Amino acid sequence: MTATLAPPKRVGKAAVAALGALAVATGALESVVTPTLPLLQRELDMSPAEGALLSIVLLITGALVTPIAGRLGDRYGGKRVLIRLMAVVSAGGLVSALAPNLPVLLLGQVLQGAMVGALPLSFILARAHLPTDESKMAIGVVSGLFVAGGMAGTLSAGPVAENLSRHWMFALPTIAVVGGTLVVNRLFPHDPPGRPDGAGVDWPGLLLLSGTLVTLMLVLALAPDIAAQPLVLGALVVLLAAFVTAWVAVERRASSPMVDLRMLARPTMWKACVLTFVMCVGTSLAVYLVPQLFAVSAGAYGFGASATEIGLYLLPGAAAAAAAGPISGIGVRRFGSRAVVTTGIALMAVALIGLAAAHSEVWHLVLGKVLISLAGGLCVTALVTSTAMSADRGDTGIATSLVLVTRVIGYAVGAQVGGALLTAATPAGSEIPAESAFVTGFVIAGAVTTLSLLVTRTMSKGVDA
Repeated sequence: MTATLAPPKRVGKAAVAALGALAVATGALESVVTPTLPLLQRELDMSPAEGALLSIVLLITGALVTPIAGRLGDRYGGKRVLIRLMAVVSAGGLVSALAPNLPVLLLGQVLQGAMVGALPLSFILARAHLPTDESKMAIGVVSGLFVAGGMAGTLSAGPVAENLSRHWMFALPTIAVVGGTLVVNRLFPHDPPGRPDGAGVDWPGLLLLSGTLVTLMLVLALAPDIAAQPLVLGALVVLLAAFVTAWVAVERRASSPMVDLRMLARPTMWKACVLTFVMCVGTSLAVYLVPQLFAVSAGAYGFGASATEIGLYLLPGAAAAAAAGPISGIGVRRFGSRAVVTTGIALMAVALIGLAAAHSEVWHLVLGKVLISLAGGLCVTALVTSTAMSADRGDTGIATSLVLVTRVIGYAVGAQVGGALLTAATPAGSEIPAESAFVTGFVIAGAVTTLSLLVTRTMSKGVDA
Protein backbone atom coordinates (compact mmCIF):
# COMPACT_ATOMS: atom_id res chain seq x y z
CA MET A 1 0.00 0.00 0.00
CA THR A 2 1.51 3.35 -1.06
CA ALA A 3 2.00 5.90 1.71
CA THR A 4 0.12 9.22 1.50
CA LEU A 5 2.53 11.98 0.51
CA ALA A 6 2.63 15.10 2.66
CA PRO A 7 2.35 18.49 0.92
CA PRO A 8 5.84 19.35 -0.37
CA LYS A 9 7.88 22.18 1.07
CA ARG A 10 8.79 24.58 -1.71
CA VAL A 11 12.37 25.60 -2.34
CA GLY A 12 13.88 28.60 -4.12
CA LYS A 13 16.24 29.15 -7.02
CA ALA A 14 19.29 28.84 -4.76
CA ALA A 15 18.41 25.22 -3.99
CA VAL A 16 17.96 24.40 -7.69
CA ALA A 17 21.29 26.13 -8.40
CA ALA A 18 22.91 23.92 -5.74
CA LEU A 19 21.55 20.79 -7.46
CA GLY A 20 22.94 22.14 -10.74
CA ALA A 21 26.36 22.82 -9.22
CA LEU A 22 26.45 19.29 -7.81
CA ALA A 23 25.57 17.94 -11.27
CA VAL A 24 28.48 19.90 -12.81
CA ALA A 25 30.90 18.59 -10.19
CA THR A 26 29.82 14.95 -10.54
CA GLY A 27 29.86 15.18 -14.33
CA ALA A 28 33.41 16.54 -14.25
CA LEU A 29 34.59 13.82 -11.85
CA GLU A 30 33.00 11.15 -14.06
CA SER A 31 34.85 12.23 -17.21
CA VAL A 32 38.48 12.82 -16.19
CA VAL A 33 39.81 9.33 -16.97
CA THR A 34 38.93 9.13 -20.68
CA PRO A 35 41.11 12.01 -22.00
CA THR A 36 44.02 11.13 -19.70
CA LEU A 37 44.04 7.36 -20.18
CA PRO A 38 47.36 7.36 -22.13
CA LEU A 39 48.97 9.40 -19.34
CA LEU A 40 47.60 7.07 -16.65
CA GLN A 41 48.81 4.03 -18.59
CA ARG A 42 52.32 5.46 -18.70
CA GLU A 43 52.49 6.58 -15.07
CA LEU A 44 50.94 3.40 -13.63
CA ASP A 45 52.57 1.02 -16.14
CA MET A 46 49.25 -0.38 -17.35
CA SER A 47 48.78 -2.81 -20.20
CA PRO A 48 46.14 -2.01 -22.88
CA ALA A 49 43.80 -4.55 -21.29
CA GLU A 50 44.17 -2.89 -17.88
CA GLY A 51 43.55 0.49 -19.50
CA ALA A 52 40.34 -0.83 -21.06
CA LEU A 53 39.21 -2.13 -17.67
CA LEU A 54 39.85 1.24 -16.07
CA SER A 55 37.86 2.99 -18.80
CA ILE A 56 34.67 0.93 -18.25
CA VAL A 57 34.62 0.14 -14.53
CA LEU A 58 32.90 3.43 -13.65
CA LEU A 59 30.22 2.80 -16.28
CA ILE A 60 29.60 -0.68 -14.89
CA THR A 61 29.20 0.65 -11.36
CA GLY A 62 26.97 3.47 -12.56
CA ALA A 63 24.70 1.08 -14.44
CA LEU A 64 24.38 -1.04 -11.29
CA VAL A 65 23.84 1.76 -8.81
CA THR A 66 21.40 3.93 -10.78
CA PRO A 67 18.26 1.73 -10.62
CA ILE A 68 19.05 0.85 -7.00
CA ALA A 69 19.43 4.51 -6.04
CA GLY A 70 16.23 5.40 -7.88
CA ARG A 71 14.23 2.70 -6.12
CA LEU A 72 15.64 3.53 -2.68
CA GLY A 73 15.01 7.24 -3.29
CA ASP A 74 11.37 6.52 -4.15
CA ARG A 75 11.07 4.43 -1.02
CA TYR A 76 12.97 6.42 1.60
CA GLY A 77 13.21 9.96 0.20
CA GLY A 78 15.53 11.50 -2.38
CA LYS A 79 17.58 13.71 -0.10
CA ARG A 80 18.36 11.00 2.42
CA VAL A 81 19.72 8.65 -0.25
CA LEU A 82 21.45 11.41 -2.25
CA ILE A 83 23.54 12.64 0.68
CA ARG A 84 24.70 9.13 1.53
CA LEU A 85 25.45 8.38 -2.11
CA MET A 86 27.55 11.54 -2.42
CA ALA A 87 29.51 10.49 0.66
CA VAL A 88 30.46 7.29 -1.22
CA VAL A 89 31.36 9.30 -4.34
CA SER A 90 33.51 11.71 -2.32
CA ALA A 91 35.33 8.81 -0.73
CA GLY A 92 35.91 7.35 -4.20
CA GLY A 93 37.31 10.65 -5.47
CA LEU A 94 39.68 10.83 -2.51
CA VAL A 95 40.85 7.25 -3.08
CA SER A 96 41.43 7.98 -6.79
CA ALA A 97 43.32 11.18 -5.99
CA LEU A 98 45.67 9.40 -3.58
CA ALA A 99 45.96 6.14 -5.54
CA PRO A 100 49.61 4.97 -5.84
CA ASN A 101 48.81 2.07 -8.19
CA LEU A 102 46.16 0.57 -10.46
CA PRO A 103 44.30 -1.61 -7.91
CA VAL A 104 43.71 1.37 -5.62
CA LEU A 105 42.66 3.55 -8.57
CA LEU A 106 40.19 0.86 -9.67
CA LEU A 107 38.71 0.85 -6.16
CA GLY A 108 38.31 4.62 -6.34
CA GLN A 109 36.57 4.37 -9.72
CA VAL A 110 34.19 1.71 -8.41
CA LEU A 111 33.16 4.03 -5.58
CA GLN A 112 32.94 7.05 -7.91
CA GLY A 113 30.55 5.16 -10.19
CA ALA A 114 27.82 5.70 -7.62
CA MET A 115 27.59 9.30 -8.89
CA VAL A 116 25.36 8.31 -11.83
CA GLY A 117 22.63 7.51 -9.30
CA ALA A 118 22.59 11.17 -8.26
CA LEU A 119 20.51 12.17 -11.28
CA PRO A 120 17.29 10.24 -10.50
CA LEU A 121 17.61 11.36 -6.88
CA SER A 122 17.89 14.98 -8.03
CA PHE A 123 14.73 14.48 -10.10
CA ILE A 124 12.91 13.14 -7.03
CA LEU A 125 13.86 16.29 -5.12
CA ALA A 126 12.76 18.53 -8.00
CA ARG A 127 9.33 16.89 -8.17
CA ALA A 128 8.92 16.88 -4.40
CA HIS A 129 9.75 20.54 -3.79
CA LEU A 130 8.81 22.44 -6.96
CA PRO A 131 5.55 23.11 -8.83
CA THR A 132 5.05 21.02 -11.98
CA ASP A 133 6.23 23.61 -14.53
CA GLU A 134 9.24 24.59 -12.43
CA SER A 135 10.20 20.96 -11.82
CA LYS A 136 10.28 20.35 -15.60
CA MET A 137 12.68 23.25 -15.96
CA ALA A 138 14.79 22.09 -13.03
CA ILE A 139 15.10 18.54 -14.42
CA GLY A 140 16.21 19.96 -17.76
CA VAL A 141 18.76 22.25 -16.14
CA VAL A 142 20.24 19.52 -13.93
CA SER A 143 20.47 17.07 -16.86
CA GLY A 144 22.16 19.66 -19.07
CA LEU A 145 24.61 20.70 -16.37
CA PHE A 146 25.64 17.08 -15.73
CA VAL A 147 26.53 16.82 -19.43
CA ALA A 148 28.28 20.20 -19.28
CA GLY A 149 30.29 19.04 -16.27
CA GLY A 150 31.38 15.97 -18.22
CA MET A 151 32.54 18.15 -21.08
CA ALA A 152 34.37 20.47 -18.69
CA GLY A 153 36.11 17.50 -17.10
CA THR A 154 37.12 16.18 -20.50
CA LEU A 155 38.63 19.52 -21.52
CA SER A 156 40.38 20.32 -18.23
CA ALA A 157 41.67 16.90 -17.12
CA GLY A 158 44.64 16.87 -19.52
CA PRO A 159 46.01 20.34 -18.67
CA VAL A 160 45.52 19.74 -14.92
CA ALA A 161 47.27 16.34 -15.06
CA GLU A 162 50.14 17.67 -17.16
CA ASN A 163 50.72 20.93 -15.25
CA LEU A 164 49.88 19.80 -11.71
CA SER A 165 49.57 16.01 -11.47
CA ARG A 166 47.13 13.17 -12.09
CA HIS A 167 46.23 13.38 -8.39
CA TRP A 168 44.79 16.90 -8.76
CA MET A 169 42.56 16.00 -11.70
CA PHE A 170 40.61 13.79 -9.26
CA ALA A 171 41.02 16.02 -6.21
CA LEU A 172 39.63 19.26 -7.67
CA PRO A 173 36.22 17.92 -8.80
CA THR A 174 36.00 15.88 -5.58
CA ILE A 175 36.33 19.07 -3.55
CA ALA A 176 33.53 20.56 -5.67
CA VAL A 177 31.35 17.47 -5.03
CA VAL A 178 31.83 17.80 -1.27
CA GLY A 179 30.95 21.50 -1.39
CA GLY A 180 27.90 20.95 -3.57
CA THR A 181 26.65 18.16 -1.32
CA LEU A 182 26.91 20.34 1.79
CA VAL A 183 24.94 23.14 0.13
CA VAL A 184 22.23 20.77 -1.13
CA ASN A 185 21.95 19.26 2.35
CA ARG A 186 21.47 22.73 3.83
CA LEU A 187 19.00 24.15 1.29
CA PHE A 188 16.71 21.15 0.69
CA PRO A 189 14.29 19.89 3.34
CA HIS A 190 13.81 16.16 3.68
CA ASP A 191 11.21 14.85 1.24
CA PRO A 192 8.75 12.33 2.66
CA PRO A 193 9.30 8.65 1.80
CA GLY A 194 7.02 7.32 -0.91
CA ARG A 195 6.80 3.76 0.33
CA PRO A 196 6.62 2.10 3.76
CA ASP A 197 10.08 1.46 5.24
CA GLY A 198 9.12 -2.13 5.93
CA ALA A 199 8.72 -3.05 2.27
CA GLY A 200 12.15 -4.70 2.19
CA VAL A 201 14.79 -4.90 -0.52
CA ASP A 202 14.50 -7.28 -3.45
CA TRP A 203 17.95 -8.85 -2.96
CA PRO A 204 17.53 -11.70 -5.51
CA GLY A 205 16.40 -9.21 -8.15
CA LEU A 206 19.22 -6.86 -7.23
CA LEU A 207 21.88 -9.56 -7.56
CA LEU A 208 20.52 -10.84 -10.86
CA LEU A 209 20.25 -7.32 -12.28
CA SER A 210 23.85 -6.68 -11.22
CA GLY A 211 24.99 -9.85 -12.96
CA THR A 212 23.04 -8.91 -16.08
CA LEU A 213 24.56 -5.43 -16.36
CA VAL A 214 28.13 -6.52 -15.57
CA THR A 215 27.95 -9.33 -18.14
CA LEU A 216 26.47 -6.99 -20.74
CA MET A 217 29.32 -4.49 -20.27
CA LEU A 218 31.87 -7.32 -20.60
CA VAL A 219 30.23 -8.53 -23.82
CA LEU A 220 30.38 -5.00 -25.25
CA ALA A 221 34.01 -4.60 -24.20
CA LEU A 222 35.08 -7.91 -25.78
CA ALA A 223 32.93 -7.73 -28.93
CA PRO A 224 35.60 -5.99 -31.10
CA ASP A 225 38.03 -8.87 -30.35
CA ILE A 226 35.59 -11.67 -31.16
CA ALA A 227 38.01 -13.24 -33.64
CA ALA A 228 40.70 -13.54 -30.94
CA GLN A 229 38.52 -15.12 -28.24
CA PRO A 230 35.21 -16.38 -29.70
CA LEU A 231 34.70 -19.02 -27.00
CA VAL A 232 34.97 -16.49 -24.18
CA LEU A 233 32.54 -14.13 -25.89
CA GLY A 234 30.14 -16.96 -26.67
CA ALA A 235 30.18 -18.11 -23.04
CA LEU A 236 29.46 -14.55 -21.88
CA VAL A 237 26.50 -14.27 -24.27
CA VAL A 238 25.04 -17.51 -22.89
CA LEU A 239 25.62 -16.26 -19.33
CA LEU A 240 23.93 -12.96 -20.21
CA ALA A 241 20.87 -14.80 -21.55
CA ALA A 242 20.72 -16.88 -18.37
CA PHE A 243 20.92 -13.80 -16.15
CA VAL A 244 18.17 -12.01 -18.10
CA THR A 245 15.87 -15.04 -18.01
CA ALA A 246 16.36 -15.56 -14.28
CA TRP A 247 15.96 -11.85 -13.51
CA VAL A 248 12.67 -11.61 -15.43
CA ALA A 249 11.34 -14.72 -13.65
CA VAL A 250 12.30 -13.39 -10.20
CA GLU A 251 10.94 -9.88 -10.79
CA ARG A 252 7.59 -11.21 -12.03
CA ARG A 253 7.15 -13.13 -8.78
CA ALA A 254 8.60 -10.61 -6.30
CA SER A 255 6.14 -8.87 -3.98
CA SER A 256 8.23 -5.67 -4.06
CA PRO A 257 10.46 -5.92 -7.15
CA MET A 258 13.49 -3.70 -7.64
CA VAL A 259 12.25 -3.04 -11.19
CA ASP A 260 8.52 -3.40 -11.82
CA LEU A 261 8.36 -5.07 -15.26
CA ARG A 262 4.85 -3.71 -15.71
CA MET A 263 6.40 -0.25 -15.71
CA LEU A 264 8.72 -1.25 -18.58
CA ALA A 265 5.68 -2.44 -20.54
CA ARG A 266 4.04 0.99 -20.40
CA PRO A 267 4.21 2.74 -23.80
CA THR A 268 5.70 5.90 -22.29
CA MET A 269 8.46 3.90 -20.62
CA TRP A 270 9.56 1.56 -23.40
CA LYS A 271 9.41 4.29 -26.02
CA ALA A 272 11.58 6.54 -23.85
CA CYS A 273 14.11 3.72 -23.41
CA VAL A 274 14.20 2.88 -27.14
CA LEU A 275 14.64 6.51 -28.19
CA THR A 276 17.25 7.18 -25.50
CA PHE A 277 19.25 4.17 -26.63
CA VAL A 278 19.17 5.21 -30.30
CA MET A 279 20.09 8.83 -29.59
CA CYS A 280 22.95 7.84 -27.29
CA VAL A 281 24.34 5.38 -29.84
CA GLY A 282 24.41 8.19 -32.41
CA THR A 283 25.92 10.69 -29.97
CA SER A 284 28.50 8.18 -28.75
CA LEU A 285 29.61 7.29 -32.27
CA ALA A 286 30.22 10.95 -32.99
CA VAL A 287 31.95 11.48 -29.64
CA TYR A 288 34.31 8.61 -30.49
CA LEU A 289 34.83 9.16 -34.22
CA VAL A 290 35.21 12.95 -34.44
CA PRO A 291 38.31 13.21 -32.18
CA GLN A 292 39.83 10.21 -33.98
CA LEU A 293 39.32 11.97 -37.32
CA PHE A 294 40.90 15.16 -35.96
CA ALA A 295 43.94 13.13 -34.89
CA VAL A 296 44.51 11.34 -38.22
CA SER A 297 47.65 12.57 -39.95
CA ALA A 298 47.25 15.61 -42.18
CA GLY A 299 49.24 13.71 -44.78
CA ALA A 300 46.40 11.21 -45.07
CA TYR A 301 42.87 12.59 -44.85
CA GLY A 302 42.84 14.04 -41.31
CA PHE A 303 44.21 17.12 -39.58
CA GLY A 304 47.04 15.89 -37.34
CA ALA A 305 45.58 17.75 -34.35
CA SER A 306 47.24 17.56 -30.93
CA ALA A 307 45.32 16.72 -27.74
CA THR A 308 45.12 20.43 -26.85
CA GLU A 309 43.86 21.35 -30.33
CA ILE A 310 41.25 18.60 -30.23
CA GLY A 311 40.02 19.95 -26.90
CA LEU A 312 39.63 23.42 -28.42
CA TYR A 313 37.79 22.02 -31.44
CA LEU A 314 35.38 20.18 -29.13
CA LEU A 315 34.72 23.24 -26.96
CA PRO A 316 31.76 24.56 -29.05
CA GLY A 317 30.15 21.13 -28.76
CA ALA A 318 30.57 21.30 -24.98
CA ALA A 319 28.81 24.65 -24.96
CA ALA A 320 25.97 23.24 -27.07
CA ALA A 321 25.59 20.26 -24.71
CA ALA A 322 25.43 22.63 -21.73
CA ALA A 323 22.75 24.74 -23.40
CA ALA A 324 20.69 21.74 -24.51
CA GLY A 325 19.32 20.92 -21.04
CA PRO A 326 17.70 24.30 -20.26
CA ILE A 327 16.52 24.68 -23.89
CA SER A 328 14.92 21.25 -23.75
CA GLY A 329 13.22 22.07 -20.45
CA ILE A 330 11.70 25.22 -21.95
CA GLY A 331 10.70 23.33 -25.11
CA VAL A 332 8.97 20.53 -23.20
CA ARG A 333 7.12 23.09 -21.12
CA ARG A 334 5.90 25.03 -24.19
CA PHE A 335 5.54 22.50 -26.98
CA GLY A 336 5.61 19.08 -25.32
CA SER A 337 8.14 16.27 -25.27
CA ARG A 338 7.23 14.80 -28.67
CA ALA A 339 7.99 18.05 -30.50
CA VAL A 340 11.36 18.42 -28.77
CA VAL A 341 12.37 14.78 -29.35
CA THR A 342 11.32 14.89 -33.01
CA THR A 343 13.29 18.09 -33.57
CA GLY A 344 16.37 16.61 -31.89
CA ILE A 345 16.22 13.38 -33.90
CA ALA A 346 15.87 15.25 -37.20
CA LEU A 347 18.75 17.55 -36.27
CA MET A 348 21.02 14.64 -35.33
CA ALA A 349 20.19 12.65 -38.47
CA VAL A 350 21.01 15.63 -40.68
CA ALA A 351 24.28 16.27 -38.82
CA LEU A 352 25.43 12.62 -39.00
CA ILE A 353 24.65 12.24 -42.69
CA GLY A 354 26.27 15.62 -43.28
CA LEU A 355 29.49 14.44 -41.60
CA ALA A 356 29.49 11.32 -43.74
CA ALA A 357 29.28 13.48 -46.87
CA ALA A 358 31.57 16.36 -45.82
CA HIS A 359 34.44 16.07 -43.33
CA SER A 360 37.39 17.55 -45.22
CA GLU A 361 37.55 20.81 -43.24
CA VAL A 362 37.87 21.45 -39.50
CA TRP A 363 34.70 23.52 -39.48
CA HIS A 364 32.74 20.59 -40.94
CA LEU A 365 33.57 18.49 -37.87
CA VAL A 366 33.14 21.34 -35.40
CA LEU A 367 29.70 22.24 -36.76
CA GLY A 368 28.63 18.59 -36.97
CA LYS A 369 29.71 17.95 -33.37
CA VAL A 370 27.85 21.06 -32.17
CA LEU A 371 24.61 19.93 -33.85
CA ILE A 372 24.97 16.36 -32.56
CA SER A 373 25.69 17.51 -28.99
CA LEU A 374 22.73 19.88 -29.08
CA ALA A 375 20.40 17.26 -30.56
CA GLY A 376 21.46 14.54 -28.13
CA GLY A 377 21.03 16.85 -25.15
CA LEU A 378 17.60 18.01 -26.33
CA CYS A 379 16.31 14.48 -26.81
CA VAL A 380 17.67 12.77 -23.71
CA THR A 381 16.66 15.65 -21.43
CA ALA A 382 13.15 15.74 -22.93
CA LEU A 383 12.78 11.97 -22.56
CA VAL A 384 13.98 12.00 -18.95
CA THR A 385 11.70 14.96 -18.17
CA SER A 386 8.62 13.39 -19.77
CA THR A 387 9.33 10.09 -18.01
CA ALA A 388 9.74 11.81 -14.64
CA MET A 389 6.54 13.81 -15.04
CA SER A 390 4.39 10.95 -16.38
CA ALA A 391 5.37 8.47 -13.65
CA ASP A 392 3.63 8.37 -10.30
CA ARG A 393 5.48 10.59 -7.85
CA GLY A 394 6.48 7.53 -5.84
CA ASP A 395 8.04 5.97 -8.96
CA THR A 396 10.01 9.01 -10.21
CA GLY A 397 13.40 7.62 -9.20
CA ILE A 398 13.10 4.14 -10.66
CA ALA A 399 11.41 5.37 -13.87
CA THR A 400 14.11 7.93 -14.65
CA SER A 401 16.89 5.58 -13.58
CA LEU A 402 15.75 3.04 -16.20
CA VAL A 403 16.12 5.73 -18.88
CA LEU A 404 19.54 6.69 -17.52
CA VAL A 405 20.74 3.07 -17.51
CA THR A 406 19.60 2.86 -21.14
CA ARG A 407 21.68 5.99 -21.77
CA VAL A 408 24.79 4.31 -20.32
CA ILE A 409 24.23 1.18 -22.42
CA GLY A 410 23.66 3.28 -25.56
CA TYR A 411 26.93 5.15 -25.03
CA ALA A 412 28.79 1.89 -24.47
CA VAL A 413 27.35 0.30 -27.61
CA GLY A 414 28.13 3.36 -29.76
CA ALA A 415 31.72 3.53 -28.58
CA GLN A 416 32.26 -0.19 -29.17
CA VAL A 417 30.74 -0.01 -32.66
CA GLY A 418 33.01 2.93 -33.51
CA GLY A 419 36.06 1.12 -32.17
CA ALA A 420 35.21 -2.08 -34.05
CA LEU A 421 34.74 -0.18 -37.33
CA LEU A 422 38.11 1.55 -37.06
CA THR A 423 39.89 -1.63 -35.95
CA ALA A 424 38.47 -3.63 -38.86
CA ALA A 425 39.41 -0.90 -41.36
CA THR A 426 43.03 -0.52 -40.21
CA PRO A 427 45.43 -2.38 -42.56
CA ALA A 428 48.08 -4.64 -41.05
CA GLY A 429 51.20 -2.68 -40.16
CA SER A 430 49.37 0.66 -40.27
CA GLU A 431 47.97 2.88 -37.52
CA ILE A 432 45.60 4.79 -39.82
CA PRO A 433 42.16 3.28 -40.58
CA ALA A 434 40.59 3.66 -43.99
CA GLU A 435 38.52 6.83 -44.39
CA SER A 436 35.55 4.65 -45.36
CA ALA A 437 35.29 3.45 -41.75
CA PHE A 438 34.37 6.95 -40.59
CA VAL A 439 31.86 7.35 -43.40
CA THR A 440 30.29 3.98 -42.55
CA GLY A 441 30.03 4.89 -38.87
CA PHE A 442 28.32 8.21 -39.55
CA VAL A 443 25.93 6.63 -42.08
CA ILE A 444 24.95 3.79 -39.72
CA ALA A 445 24.28 6.22 -36.88
CA GLY A 446 22.32 8.55 -39.16
CA ALA A 447 20.19 5.73 -40.58
CA VAL A 448 19.33 4.28 -37.16
CA THR A 449 18.54 7.74 -35.82
CA THR A 450 16.22 8.44 -38.78
CA LEU A 451 14.35 5.16 -38.25
CA SER A 452 13.61 6.17 -34.67
CA LEU A 453 11.22 8.81 -36.05
CA LEU A 454 8.78 5.90 -36.47
CA VAL A 455 8.66 5.63 -32.67
CA THR A 456 8.22 9.37 -32.07
CA ARG A 457 5.09 9.38 -34.26
CA THR A 458 3.35 7.21 -31.68
CA MET A 459 4.37 9.34 -28.68
CA SER A 460 1.86 11.52 -26.89
CA LYS A 461 2.53 15.24 -27.21
CA GLY A 462 3.38 15.47 -23.54
CA VAL A 463 2.55 19.15 -23.05
CA ASP A 464 0.40 18.39 -20.03
CA ALA A 465 2.38 15.41 -18.77
